[in-house]
Amino acid sequence: MIRAATPADVPALCVMIRELAAYERSVEDARATEEQLHEAFFGEHPAAFALIAESDEAVVGEAPGAAEPVGFAIWFRNFSTWTGTHGVWLEDLYVRPEARGGGYGKALLATLARICTDRGYRRFEWSVLDWNTPSIGFYKSLGAEPMDEWTTYRLSGEPLRTLAALAQSDENPN
Repeated sequence: MIRAATPADVPALCVMIRELAAYERSVEDARATEEQLHEAFFGEHPAAFALIAESDEAVVGEAPGAAEPVGFAIWFRNFSTWTGTHGVWLEDLYVRPEARGGGYGKALLATLARICTDRGYRRFEWSVLDWNTPSIGFYKSLGAEPMDEWTTYRLSGEPLRTLAALAQSDENPN
C-alpha cells in the first residue's frame, strides 16, 4: 500500500534515509534531522513531499493489521521552461532489502506518475548513481530513458558560501 507520509512517519523516514545512505556508500553525508524533515514536509511552506510504502504484514508488538513502512519516495515539484509546466523530481526512492521484489518500488513510482498525469505535469525525473545497475535495470524496464548528455553539478560547503558572498547583500530576489 502506498500513502502520503504523515508527521508520525518522520522517525521511520529518518531511519530509512540512513539505510539508503549506507547503501549508497555515503552514510556520513546523511545528516537530516527529524526536525528538519518535519519542517520540510509538514511546515508552513512544505518544500518536499513523501510517500510511504507499507507492508501488509503486521509488526510484532503492534495492533493486528498495523502496517510496517518498507520504503519511501521523497519528491518535490520542479519546472520546465521548455514545456511551461511543473514536473516531479524524485529525490530519493528506497525499499528495504527484505521487501525488494515485492512491487513496492514500482508502486511508489506508479503513484508519482499518477500525480504527474493527474496534475498535468509533463516530466518525471530523477538521477541514479552510475554503479547502481540493479536500479538502472529496473528503471529501464519501466521505460525510463537515461539523459546521458546531461551532467549534474553541485555547489556545497565553502564553494557555495564563496559564490553567495558575490551577491549584493541588499538584493532580495524573492
